[in-house]
Amino acid sequence: MRRALVLLVVALAVGIPAATAGRQDAPGVTPTTVLIGGTVPLTGPAAAFGVVGPGAAAYFAYVNDHGGVNGRKIVYKYYDDAYDPAQTVQLTRQLVQQDNVLAVFNTIGTPNALAVQPLLNQLKVPGLFAGTGASAFNDYKQYPWTMGYLPSFSAEGAIYGRQIAATKPKAKIGVLYENSDFGDDMLAGLKKGLGGKAKIVAALGYEPTDSDVASQVSRLKGAGADTFMIFATPLFAIKAYIDVHKLGWRPQVYVSSVSIEPTIMQIATASTSPATTAGSTSIAFVKDPTQARWAKDPAVKLYRQIMAKYDPSGRPTDVYNFYGMAVAYTMADTLKKAGRNLTRDSLMKAATHLNEAGNPFLLPGIVLRTTPPDYFPMDQAALFRYLKGIWVQQGPLVPAKS
Repeated sequence: MRRALVLLVVALAVGIPAATAGRQDAPGVTPTTVLIGGTVPLTGPAAAFGVVGPGAAAYFAYVNDHGGVNGRKIVYKYYDDAYDPAQTVQLTRQLVQQDNVLAVFNTIGTPNALAVQPLLNQLKVPGLFAGTGASAFNDYKQYPWTMGYLPSFSAEGAIYGRQIAATKPKAKIGVLYENSDFGDDMLAGLKKGLGGKAKIVAALGYEPTDSDVASQVSRLKGAGADTFMIFATPLFAIKAYIDVHKLGWRPQVYVSSVSIEPTIMQIATASTSPATTAGSTSIAFVKDPTQARWAKDPAVKLYRQIMAKYDPSGRPTDVYNFYGMAVAYTMADTLKKAGRNLTRDSLMKAATHLNEAGNPFLLPGIVLRTTPPDYFPMDQAALFRYLKGIWVQQGPLVPAKS
């Protein structure tokens, strides 16, 4: 049964239906509200990402209780697509053509965001800050109405390649990657970053519908790899760690940033051993509210307050909630910059002219920037290593530009 979760951020007593159509160039906009919507995987193989929706909803509720944006309260409606691109298309079409949203926000998953990209561009509906860093989302000429939020996957792969080339230039690298634009971009970036140093001895893909990756991991070990790249979503990252442990393999591990949420790493460690996950390397761009490093940080304190008031059943220790607030902050900021005369055109103009230096949920120093020919807002990150059960930052911010 399809699950639809709706955060109505205006009181029902106001008597304004959430799906009020508004003007033709501004559906979902009334004098007092703006309706946006999206899809998240509350169930399915990537359900770990699902709390991004409630996390964003909680932040919007906080914004509304503090005056909203340009006099309007944000109504955010999201559906569970179970990480199934076919459902993503169906539910996004419903959001646009039946619910009459102004914009689609925060579509989670690369295959899912790519599945709705043609639809949104055909209908000229803003599809903003999707949970992807796929290179297809920088094709501003063909797809001017859709934009991701994550660092470019190819840039992330290149960061790892440069790190290996600098620290272990004779590495023998085995790559496990999702057979999608996500995995393809990560692998392409890795090759570019290596710059001819080290050697990829094998690169094996998996399908998101696969039950396991044991065969791939065994073959990568058998190829003689001493460095293991896990370019996978959380469920398959955990499976990969388990397979590494079962094989008694001890490679240097690099794991994609989408799968490093602390609970995911704790599950991987508990399912294997501390030695299996220790020393893993990745990148990050948001603060980690579970770490003592940020205990007194104002944004982390605010996050905990928002969770307690607006999402009391959620887990403050789940960093995907924190990411949800980070991307919601950017969306609220973009709505504000679009002005009081809010339309789809004005929203896209604001989205393609970002210069956001004040997002408190991001690592210090990160500035989100876009221009009409550059649709990747996040072009900085930091390297982290997993040491003694926590992610520890390794040096200053590094470029993460496509």
